[in-house]
Amino acid sequence: MHAKPLLILLVLALGGHARGDQSLESTYRTTGRSVLAAFDAQRQVLQKSSAVIYDGRSEAIYGVVISADGDILTKASELKTIKQLSVTVDDKKFAAAKILAIDEQWDVAHLKIEASGLTPVTYAPTSAVAQGTWVVANGTSTRNQRRALAGIISAKIREIPTAGGGALGVTLKPDAKEVEIAAVTDKSGAKDAGLLPGDVIVALDGKKVATLEALAAMLKDRQAGTTAKLTYRRNQQESTVDVRLMARSEITNEMNGNDAMSGLFSERRSGFPRILQHDILGAKSIVGGPLLDLDGRCLGMNIARANRAESFAIPVEDLKAIAARMLKTPQN
Repeated sequence: MHAKPLLILLVLALGGHARGDQSLESTYRTTGRSVLAAFDAQRQVLQKSSAVIYDGRSEAIYGVVISADGDILTKASELKTIKQLSVTVDDKKFAAAKILAIDEQWDVAHLKIEASGLTPVTYAPTSAVAQGTWVVANGTSTRNQRRALAGIISAKIREIPTAGGGALGVTLKPDAKEVEIAAVTDKSGAKDAGLLPGDVIVALDGKKVATLEALAAMLKDRQAGTTAKLTYRRNQQESTVDVRLMARSEITNEMNGNDAMSGLFSERRSGFPRILQHDILGAKSIVGGPLLDLDGRCLGMNIARANRAESFAIPVEDLKAIAARMLKTPQN
């Protein structure tokens, strides 16, 4: 007898409609102002020690400031697509930025701006923190102010291998007597190495290649981000070039139903030696910036937005090694 009056009360409480899509006021959301106000100290670290990298007027990705005089690390594959590069650190804009080096295995680029007195990140002593530990990263920035997004470490540190092995980025003629290239994919390692349709592949890492099947077997266990020495013949002359192997998803832009429902994600999101996973619900542009702990220390660098619930960061131990190595690389 009481079921009907109870249903009426519930409908009235929901504004006259029995709906399942009501939304909370922003102050009650995990990304609402009241929640993010608790992370203002970390936001101020992001303000000083993270870089915003622009393509023209559009915010593209972030970067990690690693020196007082303008050295910045960021995500290489996203950086390569930027046509009008500029960088903002704190509230200062730098129109001239040079790409000094790229680590293909980790997908990290070393940027340099003409600056002094910057505030580099303070590295955390270890990335071995418990699952459920709070972390903070960049959200979309205003013109002069960083915003913070908060989440938690959601999985143990692990490798993210490349499914199906690394790919050269070429299509081969199926009926040719030799391993002849029919087409070269844009934005591929083969394209960057200067390979052309009609070139004949004769060796990979010094081992002769006689058939398509033999080449596929050689590449089967190779990871994206590594480099292969490919020898090819063009106009009766042989040459050897270094070709960066890529994840097949980078080349084919494969997208399944889950991807389509998950929003924008990084084109390269696999083939990393080690990653620290967190659940910050950031946009694709979250990559390249620092991942901070509650003391404002850098736990790592965000390297991939994998899907709706997973983002990957390079652990601080590996990030420090990459930074040290790149800072020692001779500048042109």
